[in-house]
Amino acid sequence: MASAKYIFVTGGVTSSLGKGIISASLAKLLQARGFSVTIQKFDPYINIDPGTLNPYEHGECYVTDDGAETDLDLGHYERFLNVPTSQANNVTTGRIYHNVITQERKGAYLGKTVQVVPHITDEIKRRMLALGETGEFDVVITEIGGCVGDIESLPFIEAVRQLRWDLNPSDSVVIHLTLLPYLKAAGELKTKPTQHSVKALSEAGVQPDILVCRSEYPIPAEMRKKIALFCNVATNSVIESLDAETIYDVPLHMKKEKLDERVMKKLKLTSRQEINLDSWKEFLGRLKNPTEEINIALVGKYVELPDAYKSIIESFIHAGAANECKVHLKTIQSEFISPENVHMHLEGMDGVLVAPGFGERGFEGKLEAIRYVRESKIPFFGICLGMQCAAVEFARNVLGLKDAASTEMNPSTPHPVIDMMEEQKSVTEKGGTMRLGSYVCDLKKGSKAFQAYGKSHILERHRHRYEFNNQYLKAFEEAGMVASGINPDTGLVEVIELQNHPWFVAAQYHPELKSTVLTPHPLFVRFIKAAITQSKNKNK
Repeated sequence: MASAKYIFVTGGVTSSLGKGIISASLAKLLQARGFSVTIQKFDPYINIDPGTLNPYEHGECYVTDDGAETDLDLGHYERFLNVPTSQANNVTTGRIYHNVITQERKGAYLGKTVQVVPHITDEIKRRMLALGETGEFDVVITEIGGCVGDIESLPFIEAVRQLRWDLNPSDSVVIHLTLLPYLKAAGELKTKPTQHSVKALSEAGVQPDILVCRSEYPIPAEMRKKIALFCNVATNSVIESLDAETIYDVPLHMKKEKLDERVMKKLKLTSRQEINLDSWKEFLGRLKNPTEEINIALVGKYVELPDAYKSIIESFIHAGAANECKVHLKTIQSEFISPENVHMHLEGMDGVLVAPGFGERGFEGKLEAIRYVRESKIPFFGICLGMQCAAVEFARNVLGLKDAASTEMNPSTPHPVIDMMEEQKSVTEKGGTMRLGSYVCDLKKGSKAFQAYGKSHILERHRHRYEFNNQYLKAFEEAGMVASGINPDTGLVEVIELQNHPWFVAAQYHPELKSTVLTPHPLFVRFIKAAITQSKNKNK
């Protein structure tokens, strides 16, 4: 196979413009033309990975099959491309410096003075090329986090400059994403921030080939010419990116703007097949034309920042479309739930999901929410800590174990129904030391989980330190809470279900991390089906 082509996506003017969505959309278009594409994210922060970051800092931590704790943009990549990512798809400044310093300590640099150029930039370049050198991909898209001009981003931009010099002219393309702000008082879009952003990128030695301009209003042809003139790009390489109704519209918007055609021309690529987006359009059709509507409560401790539960929110969109159902998601801060007000928060809900998380804050509120849905026969879905909360609530209020708890919340509890795994008890460092990545699970035939998946042997992704304590399993099952999913290698409980309940399923793993546009996660699909039934019965 010929060597891979490389696309670099940078951003300017402001953060949160949607580099990840543009990268994923371009990748989707190239994939639909028959190319094998992967996307990687280079983050300028000094953390080794996002594993120790509070979700309020950087949104959710996305976990790959191989156990890497990564940036949430990798979730977008997988949801759009329906292809798994790995440790190699997310690299941080911390990881780069860690690798270089480790090599220096081993004497690999033969006594040389270790510097940003060439040692740090060489390591960045090595990582940028690594996926392309596997022979698996025709195109590698590299998203550079942060904004051009940020001090943290400079080594990455310098590495791109050097790589463009090293590669053949037709082997790389730089796409720069900027903002055209609309000044209400002047009544017009302004191009100056884009000009300054491109100037900053050019001063760092990188001339963009294509500009993608985020805008609230259509960009007039004359303005495109002006941007092209001042920024040294072709007029047809000034791409308009208007605010979309849903992120899943963006690939079609970019196709209309011919972003993929501009890129292919620069890279001298010829389409391998007629572009096929039929399944994508079918998904959008179901998404935008629902026949049902339901109300779901998402109970968590980070609800003030939607990105903290990004994969869960997107999973509801995928599974909602599969059911031709509009899911109205109500986020509820679990800290504010009490026995006195739980009915006010959850009344009228067709289903309740209790979200993952760590730490004691909001724990009791989650227990109250679960007690309410268990007693009120409202469909319930628990994920990770949500599953552990379901076990604690059942132990307290059904088994009568008054002080039952997780040892994470109460190390001295007399009834540790959730306890730390033995291999975790000697762990002192926090980063990358949990039970991470893909593990097998065997489902009991006839269970609700088995009915959802349609098979008994599954693989799901994990991120946790605490597990269900099997000493209590017999008592749980005798009282009606069944372990319907078990890890065959360790005997650890993966899924619990409540019998004599319309739909009460909780998983120790993170199903939201495997939901994509083309393959919505079966547990989310079944949960929404149960909620639709609940809604219909309620309205009879």
